[in-house]
Amino acid sequence: MKAKTHFAFFDEGSKKEIRRAIMKAVAIPGYQVPFASREMPIARGWGTGGLQITLSIIGKADVLKVIDQGADESVNAVNIKKLVQETTGVELTDQTEDADIIQSRHRIPEFALTKEQIIVLQVPEPEPLRKVEAREYMTKRMHSEDDYSGVWLMLFEQIMKYGKTATAADHPVYVNHRYVMAPSPIPRFDNAKMHHSEALILLGAGREKKIYAVPPYTNVESLAFEDYPFTVESFEGEHCHLCGSTAIFLDELIDHQTGKTIYQCNDTSHCMDQLNKKEKAEVQTSYA
Repeated sequence: MKAKTHFAFFDEGSKKEIRRAIMKAVAIPGYQVPFASREMPIARGWGTGGLQITLSIIGKADVLKVIDQGADESVNAVNIKKLVQETTGVELTDQTEDADIIQSRHRIPEFALTKEQIIVLQVPEPEPLRKVEAREYMTKRMHSEDDYSGVWLMLFEQIMKYGKTATAADHPVYVNHRYVMAPSPIPRFDNAKMHHSEALILLGAGREKKIYAVPPYTNVESLAFEDYPFTVESFEGEHCHLCGSTAIFLDELIDHQTGKTIYQCNDTSHCMDQLNKKEKAEVQTSYA
């Protein structure tokens, strides 16, 4: 006989406890709320924090999308989707605009999110001060005292050494003019998508037992000096070799036939959507 499981894997008490942590995180933007991270049927470090948030807020009528570094069909994304669907029966989608909840690792979709959507980001290291202070009680004190001199010093040292800030991803942001926050390992390109986002952004770190959030329409600024402004990855003059998209985050690849560098949309859903639109436009033109 098949064992009976709870809807969305967790018992109601566990989901309520996680939802209470989420509500506190939403009430205090950028603040890391401790929570009792549960054991999951996936290894810690593979998205357990984001998964616990998703399982605690999802309903039977919701539509779920899961991506891993822009891809809908990576191993991490596929297994998370499988677990959620098997314990909830919810509908899955690859289309960003059709999803109610989007769980993501390392990317914010190219499609502009709406106020009806929630994006859940998986976080390996939620503490933006960890690189400058290893002690947890000290990082808590620094946050409480609004003391972020260590982060500024870290960025200054990078400029002195490399001539620019060298944070390839997870560049710290200032949330609601109060807390410095780790945006998860999203590329610098995606930081601006957090600023005044219409969608609720929830961030979960299962291994570190922290939940934090960026409510809709919240001010989010990437840390930068006036004379060394924040810059993002540049793809100027490049386009996706499949759909032709520009002004988006691209992956740099090598064409094995020619040996030349080519570029491709990192967001696979966006690429397929643009290809479909391109094909429809070509069909309409042929009938005109």
